[in-house]
Amino acid sequence: MNRPARPLRFPLALDRLAGAARPAATELLRPQRPLQHAAQHAAAQGQGAPQGLGLDSAAVRARMVARLRGEGIGCAPVLQAFALVERHRFVDSALANQAYEDTSLPIGLSQTISKPSVVARMLALLFEGESARAAGHLGRVLEIGTGCGYQAALLARLARSVLSIERLKPLHDKARQNLEGQRHGELRLIFGDGRLGHAPRAPYDSIVAAAGGDELPAAWLDQLAVGGRLVAPVHDAARGGQVLLVVDRQPQGLVRRWHDAVHFVPLKSGTA
Repeated sequence: MNRPARPLRFPLALDRLAGAARPAATELLRPQRPLQHAAQHAAAQGQGAPQGLGLDSAAVRARMVARLRGEGIGCAPVLQAFALVERHRFVDSALANQAYEDTSLPIGLSQTISKPSVVARMLALLFEGESARAAGHLGRVLEIGTGCGYQAALLARLARSVLSIERLKPLHDKARQNLEGQRHGELRLIFGDGRLGHAPRAPYDSIVAAAGGDELPAAWLDQLAVGGRLVAPVHDAARGGQVLLVVDRQPQGLVRRWHDAVHFVPLKSGTA
């Protein structure tokens, strides 16, 4: 005698449901994945690079360049560099949609990527130096504070050679990673104390700093070539904050000029 089928009891295991498909394995989402990592993963899966809201489009950078021009940046080489270097590849993917706004963005370890308008202003000031005007490029450049590597990428398109120093090892490593496939010209990244400059490759035609102290380190001035120009934020007590200081080394000595008020992270010694 056949017994009647026993009714199914709940809850049921998924594999007992007729025709039920097993859920496909999914990858753990990583909302803070750096954009270049996402691009590499997409390429491995046969997908295109992540483009966000058209971030890879030259038109997005062209709008940023137009804004910089409207704010008084008229140096053609600087504007051309901004048109070519993709800023969104140097920030976290969670912030990529803000990459072309005129704002500073966090890059970790209490550091930031500077506003495009401030970076453009500093590079334009470098181009007004005697050596840069004569050569049509920034020559041998020393950058203090590599950060995420964005300004180094710009400088590499404007100079004969660039040496960039970062005192925070995680940022030094991040910049090296960000610049993979982005390098143009001779660009060397060094982990070290930026306050000391880098005497082995001195003198430099152009020196630019992305951190500000109460005074300029003597090493920077010693490593500035005759005809060269230095641009750095320095605290000015009379003005109650940081101001861009431009220093030109002329045959008769150093000439200093104060420019715009700015706000940069503090200049520190040592490495970490």
